[in-house]
Formats: sequence, C-alpha cells, structure tokens
Amino acid sequence: MTKSGLRCGDILLPGGWARDMTLEFGSNGRITAVRSATPDDVYPSAKGPVIPGLPNLHSHAFQRAMAGMTESAGAKNDDFWSWRQAVYRFVSRLTPDDTEVIAAQLYVEMLKAGYTAVGEFHYLHHAPDGVPYDDPAEMSHRIAAAAYRSRIDLTLLPVLYAQGGFDGVPTEDGQHRYVCDLDTYSRIVETVYAQAYDYSAGVAPHSLRAVGPDALKIAIELAGERPIHIHIAEQTREVEECLAWSGARPVEWLLQNADVDGRWCFVHATHMTVAETRTLAESGAVAGLCPTTEADLGDGIFPAGAFLAAGGRIGVGSDSHVVVDGAEELRLLEFGQRLVQHKRNILRLPGRASTGASLFEMALVGGTGGVGTAATGISIGAAANLIVLDGDAPLLAEKSGDDVLDTFIFSGGRALVRDVFVGGRAVVSGGRHYAEAEISRDFSRVMKRLLSN
Repeated sequence: MTKSGLRCGDILLPGGWARDMTLEFGSNGRITAVRSATPDDVYPSAKGPVIPGLPNLHSHAFQRAMAGMTESAGAKNDDFWSWRQAVYRFVSRLTPDDTEVIAAQLYVEMLKAGYTAVGEFHYLHHAPDGVPYDDPAEMSHRIAAAAYRSRIDLTLLPVLYAQGGFDGVPTEDGQHRYVCDLDTYSRIVETVYAQAYDYSAGVAPHSLRAVGPDALKIAIELAGERPIHIHIAEQTREVEECLAWSGARPVEWLLQNADVDGRWCFVHATHMTVAETRTLAESGAVAGLCPTTEADLGDGIFPAGAFLAAGGRIGVGSDSHVVVDGAEELRLLEFGQRLVQHKRNILRLPGRASTGASLFEMALVGGTGGVGTAATGISIGAAANLIVLDGDAPLLAEKSGDDVLDTFIFSGGRALVRDVFVGGRAVVSGGRHYAEAEISRDFSRVMKRLLSN
C-alpha cells in the first residue's frame, strides 16, 4: 500500500511553530502521524510554510453569481432590505443545474483561498413557483454534489424559513423558493442526514424573525447533537421589530428561550448590548462573523473585543461572497475594531504579541467547532486539511514563525496560497485547482445564460 504524507520545513502545530516535521495521512483522510522528519522519508516536501486549512462558517453559495451586480445605486437609499429584493429577483431564474455549477465554482475559489471546509447555510429549496421538487431535498443534493466535485469538506445546513417576519407575518412572493412547512422541512433534513456519508450536516433556522418559537423548537429537536446555525441581530430594524414583538432583543430572547450551547453558531450577532455580549460568550456558542458581507450590506461592526474578553469563540465566513478570502475576513475584523477604538493590534489572545496568529487561531478553533468537527489543527486524528503558503513569494522572504501569519493575514491573503490539501489529497497545486478549467467553463456557460435573460 502506497504511503501518503508530506514533509514540512516550517509547520504550525497546536503548540506553535516547528521545523523539519513529517505528516502521515491515513486512507480515511486523517492525520495518523506528526513526527520529526528523517532522511528516509519518501514523501514530497512542502514548498513553503504549512498551516491548517481554515473553515468557512457561513456560505450562501448561489450568491457568488451575484458578485459585482449590486453595487449600482437604486432609486431609493440602498440598504440590506433593498439588497434583499435584488436577491429575490436573481434566484427566480436559477435551476438545480445552475445552483450546482455556481456552488462548485465557489468552492474551487474557496479552496484556492485556503478554506478547506464550509458550512453551507442552504435555503434555496424549491422550484421558482415555490412548489417542492419531487425529491424535496433536490437542491441539497446539488450542494453536496458541488462539494464532492471540488473536494471541499462540507457541513450542509438546510434552512428552515417559515414566516416573513415576527408574529407570523406572511412571506413575500420572492421568498417562495425558501419557505417550508414543517413536514417538508423535516423530510429534507431527514434525507440529508441519511445521505451524509461524504459530508457533515446540521440545521439552520434562518432567523428568529423567519421561524418563530414553534418552528424553532422543531428545528432544535431535528438537530439533536448536530450544529445549529442561525442569523441573529444582523440589522437594527430586526432588533426593533423583535422588541415590538416580544419585549426582548433577538439575542436576549434566544438566550432566554433556547438551550444555547456549543452546538450553536450565532451568525453576525452584530447588534448586542453589553449583557448580551457577555452571556453569549459564556454560553459556548460560536459567533459566525462575515466582515466583508457585513461591511458590504452596511450591517455594523461586531463587538469583538468585549466578546473575546468574556471568553467568546469566533469563526469567519464569506456569506454573500462579494469576497472569497479568509485572510481578508480576519483583516477586516481587526481593522473594524481599530477604526472604532482608534488603536492598533486589538484582537489578540492572552500572552500573544502577534495579531495575525491570534486571529488565525481563534478562527481555526471556533470555525472547526462551528462546522461540527472535534479535532482541531494539525494533530493526530484531525482531518488532513492543510495550506502550503508560497515559500518563493517575495512577501515571505526571510520570514518565519508568527511573522508568516501576520504577513498572510494583513498583507498577502489568498495570493500567498500555493497548495491546498483536503483529506490528505492535493486539491490545489501551484495555485491551480485540479478541476478548475472544467468547473470555470461550466460557470461561464451558466452566467452567460443568466445574464442574457
């Protein structure tokens, strides 16, 4: 049996940077050995520093096809709510084939940026008229197929969208493809769970305004011990409407009325009081932050300093995919805090000088937990999901240790990603994905049809 592994000159292990190490990979795609390199090693040598692959906690794959198409001003002042109408118009034209192709293209781009896992917050379930497909999980299957084709690790999170707003407000016409009755949603989740042999799965009540207490309870029951992701407190209008409905703010209401623990990922959680911030941090839930999308939509800035000081866990996602670059998400997260506090190097782990290393470690640990994976980083038993940075890049010349991560996060980003391994398999080599040409050709074909209508 041919052995699989990688010899690493500089490598980031859970205990810090190490030199001249060898990794061995099992047939199950997990790391079976982390040991000192020997002259007898026959494995290929990494052509730059090796760091763990980064999880992308929050994705709406189809929205990558909209990138660059919502940046012209409308007749009214643009905000999240006007942007949402543009989304409705776009999704009305997508077929299952389109959705699979767009997702595959996105996942290739994610892998090339160093994301090796994705939490797909999947809410595009039905045909354009709102009627479920013969198999209600048809669109979920297409997401799984795209992940398999690209070889990214997938946590599929079927979304429950049951109402148009707090207190049972009816849904809009543009939401027909999202809305599920509880029976249909249960069938989708059960099908996804039954077929989740190549991926992980959980549930995603879309938001407190889109589910309500009864539907939320059903979604939590369906989750069991699997991940639960929910949009929460992204917009000030959402907070105001929740207060009018319940007398409590969204995060406050959820913390008081659900058993929030480490299974949960609160996506955005932008608008919280000091008390909400502290209590959410203490719950063990992960805050799924998407700084480029939050900036693009004018959401606001997450209270990261206070949340982390209270022991909170964070991960990052690319959400609407105006940008697909984990380093840029982390950079913007830090820069937002600098703009608010008029200081530098704010989001650091206790005792750590490097902001880039701190941000990367927090996003790795929180993101891995958020997608439902137990083992973290480059360690025995963890998935062999690795990034090899470009050791020949001028930006990395003569740099080592945490200076490498500071340069990656704050100056280089995805341009420094050379090779990417998922499950011990090289899926990106020299900056090229193994199926990039074919997938990009399919994506161009779909976009030509969509934009010509």
